[in-house]
Amino acid sequence: MRLLSGASDECEPEWCDSEDPLFILYTSGSTGKPKGVLHTVSGYMLYVATTFKLVFDYQPDDVYWCTADIGWITGHSYITYGPLANGATSVLFEGLPTYPDVSRMWEIVDKYQVTKFYTAPTAIRLLMKYGSEPVQKYNRESLKVLGTVGEPINPEAWQWYYSVVGEKRCPVVDTFWQTETGGHVVTLILSIVPAILNESGEELEGPCEGYLVFKQPWPGVMRTVYGNHQRFETTYFKKFPGYYVSGDGCRRDKDGYYWITGRMDDMLNVSGHLLSTAEVESALGEHAAVAEAAVVSRLHPVKGESLYCFVTLTDGVGFNRTLEAELKKQVREKIGAIATPDFIQNAPSLPKTRSGKIMRRVLRKIARNEQDLGDLSTLADSSVIEQLFLNRCCGAV
Repeated sequence: MRLLSGASDECEPEWCDSEDPLFILYTSGSTGKPKGVLHTVSGYMLYVATTFKLVFDYQPDDVYWCTADIGWITGHSYITYGPLANGATSVLFEGLPTYPDVSRMWEIVDKYQVTKFYTAPTAIRLLMKYGSEPVQKYNRESLKVLGTVGEPINPEAWQWYYSVVGEKRCPVVDTFWQTETGGHVVTLILSIVPAILNESGEELEGPCEGYLVFKQPWPGVMRTVYGNHQRFETTYFKKFPGYYVSGDGCRRDKDGYYWITGRMDDMLNVSGHLLSTAEVESALGEHAAVAEAAVVSRLHPVKGESLYCFVTLTDGVGFNRTLEAELKKQVREKIGAIATPDFIQNAPSLPKTRSGKIMRRVLRKIARNEQDLGDLSTLADSSVIEQLFLNRCCGAV
């Protein structure tokens, strides 16, 4: 109180240049060493304010809830800066979606009459494990728009989200963006001129699959990797000069829709056939026993690479040889014989960053029995690592 009594009631703002640093946020480290992404004042705030309003169709009477952690880019952009710049009424949540029970999210939706709801496929798949009954305990009549963020959403999770949570009346707005982009760059509402390139850097037309890049800048793009501008240029601009390289693979279908296939680091080359881990994970996820799946490559003396799959099962289901055979058959029928997994491992939990992304680079090390796992500073729960090593498939070396 003694200090406060001598303090002035006036607090002049600090006037900043539009390109002054606003914050540094480290990437999740799901594919490598975390990078210090630097965003600046004006461009970032303009971009997240605009994309928030347009993508979620924000109206003054809306109640918006993004379930992300404020410490990550989704929380920065679409809990803090974007909603506040629009004067939005927001729900802030600290805790787990399953505590004190698995109906927690829907209880909150009803309590605060949430109209716009934004969450991650990881959370959707987690809640799918418990079926529709915990959702249907609450009416959710206030919901108008459902959003997804963080990683590609598989068709099964999308259908459950749309049909069970939104009762087939709420549009699902899927959003692709990164810590580096600051805000949304591909949605159903707006896109920053995406393109798909082949390995030679040639732009592909029509239905195709390749590298997802962007052809023009936007206000919210990062300005540098803190302390290492050379890494910034090399990572995002060197491979295909003239384009921003997202690092993600993408497929465009005959209707012109873009399907994110996952990090290009996660593509597998099996006997000369390029396979998307996201496609295999989706095939596994269609089995009723599987709540979540992650697929990585393991070196193979003949095929070059083989598929090593980690599966988290739904409540009450046990892992056995019969289920393993069913899952292999499911992938073979959905994709083709070339995609048949060599190994399927029971994974009670998967290693994830604190932002909810699966750390596939760690799973690759486990599949290959490599003890040096690299930087684990963003791992949410280190106890899952020991369990995964104990559960490794027999014959996996």
